[in-house]
Amino acid sequence: MLSRLASLALFVALMLGWEMLARGDQVSALVLPAPSVIWDSLWNGLRSGYFWPHLIHTSTELVLGLALGCFAGLLGGIALGESAFLRRLLFPYVLVSQVVPKLALAPLFIVWFGFGMTSTVVITALICFFPLMENTLTGLQQVEPRKLELFRMLGATRLQTLWRLKIPSGLPVILAGFRVAVVLALVGAVVGEFIGGSKGLGALIIASQGMMDTPLMFAVLLLITVLGLVMYQLALGLERLLLWTHLKDNFKD
Repeated sequence: MLSRLASLALFVALMLGWEMLARGDQVSALVLPAPSVIWDSLWNGLRSGYFWPHLIHTSTELVLGLALGCFAGLLGGIALGESAFLRRLLFPYVLVSQVVPKLALAPLFIVWFGFGMTSTVVITALICFFPLMENTLTGLQQVEPRKLELFRMLGATRLQTLWRLKIPSGLPVILAGFRVAVVLALVGAVVGEFIGGSKGLGALIIASQGMMDTPLMFAVLLLITVLGLVMYQLALGLERLLLWTHLKDNFKD
């Protein structure tokens, strides 16, 4: 409780200091607008409905890219984790595809998929793919050898071993990768809109930069932050639900 109050007090002190600094003569409002001015811009944009189409557009790209990237990452991690041959064959190519900055690939995606949502969803999916694939691969390989031997002695098939032992055992690691993917999904969506978007929060930041509207830029950044926090909390809720369901099933067994 005390730490939360101290954190709140620090936040209030920072906001007051920012407000006093921004309202002084030393800093231009174009460089650093006051928090009250940013709040007015945010409130006016929400009240007038100006922000909502952009917020919905970015959220849609985020969810689609996250779903596509996580689905591919989960399947890829399972395939590489279950087959040493595929792991030796494909993992170097997967690694090379990830070390190339997605921002550098964005113009190529625009050529392939055009401007708009499709190229942004592809960029987001590629960014989300690797964390979940890597964590799924790692989680499947961390099963205790004694449990694997027990399943073999009981005559469990490879699919039964995967579904009943490896995935449940690696679930915390897999879900940790999902949390990382959720955070990176928002980065991918906004960066994709920087390059090839005409709509969305990322495109709105570029537009506010062109209009020299710094309060609007800060307001959009605040919206992106809130959206990221909401998505992360949803990911934590999903993680708790899945882990609780897994524990409940274990108690039943």
